[in-house]
Amino acid sequence: MKRHSCLPFVLLLFLAIGALAAILFIPVLAAGSYGQPSPYLSSWQRFSYSASLLWNAGDLTIPRDPNGPGQIFVIEMGESVSTISNRLQAAGLIRAAQTFRIYLVWTGLDTSVQAGNYELSPAMTAIQIAHALQDATPSEVTFVVLPGWRMEEIAASLPTSGLNITPEAFLSAARTPYALPDFLPAGASAEGFLFPGTYSLPRSTSAEQLVSILLQNFDFHLTPELKEGFARQNLSIYPGVILASIVQREAILDDEQPAIASVFLNRIAIGMKLDSDPTIQYALGYNTAQGTWWTNPLSLEDLRVQSPYNTYQNTGLPPAAISNPSLSALQAVANPAQTAYYYFRARCDATGRHAFAETFEQHIQNACP
Repeated sequence: MKRHSCLPFVLLLFLAIGALAAILFIPVLAAGSYGQPSPYLSSWQRFSYSASLLWNAGDLTIPRDPNGPGQIFVIEMGESVSTISNRLQAAGLIRAAQTFRIYLVWTGLDTSVQAGNYELSPAMTAIQIAHALQDATPSEVTFVVLPGWRMEEIAASLPTSGLNITPEAFLSAARTPYALPDFLPAGASAEGFLFPGTYSLPRSTSAEQLVSILLQNFDFHLTPELKEGFARQNLSIYPGVILASIVQREAILDDEQPAIASVFLNRIAIGMKLDSDPTIQYALGYNTAQGTWWTNPLSLEDLRVQSPYNTYQNTGLPPAAISNPSLSALQAVANPAQTAYYYFRARCDATGRHAFAETFEQHIQNACP
């Protein structure tokens, strides 16, 4: 009677045990390297995806090009993960689209890729890129300060700017600058020196840093030529900026700023009051009914407001700037038009231009009918 060998059976048993061990152990190895698998994967998916991730580890952990330049990568709304993966490979940002897609599915990140613009680099690993695609919020924001804004208006723009700065924190920093520049006298706020412009800032910028950046930009534009121009008008930097802040609020059109500056400089030269409406508006503060910091129109009662900023009652310049002037307004004060004008008023043609006059009688004649 023949004896049947049990070797094939034992071999099959060992192979089965080995296969089972692999099915159980390989996902554990992958989880140690790439995080826990998505709970929505089947057992077979966990095994096959984990095996692929481990076999193609270099596709995920080695950058495509360590010295590669950054580029903007745009993901459209509703775009599939497969399409995104293929485009990333075509753009030279990742090594293998298939491995990248498997990693996204394994981690569950495939369900939370956001549409938007991303700044990516082939010097990033595929894993870093996968996580970057979870947040389309840029690391920097564009912050705009408009010419003629007072510091409260800058503060009011912060809640929708993307910066993590409260209006209160900004105003506190602007009223008492941390590092006082040479052009600001002791105890002065930054009003007038928060230079208008468009700024690209990290979201982490603090209130103190924002004020410092705006002041540094003013300092950058404070050229020797601008200082010399102020000196020719018998003005140092601080009063020069005060006058420029008034010119900024009076002028609708930039090309009229030199003429308006000449009017105020002519008045200062003979000790005549400036009679500037914007200084009254600044003194009045926020108008709740109108929803603005610049009350318009002004009433006769408004012109009697008790304030050192009321240039209808006080001669000379107000004690500080009333807005943050543009470079053109600063240049208008430094290089005013040479005129004999002492008066100006808005024209009646709704163009935003002004009618200028040398005498009060001419000024009256320029009134609208």
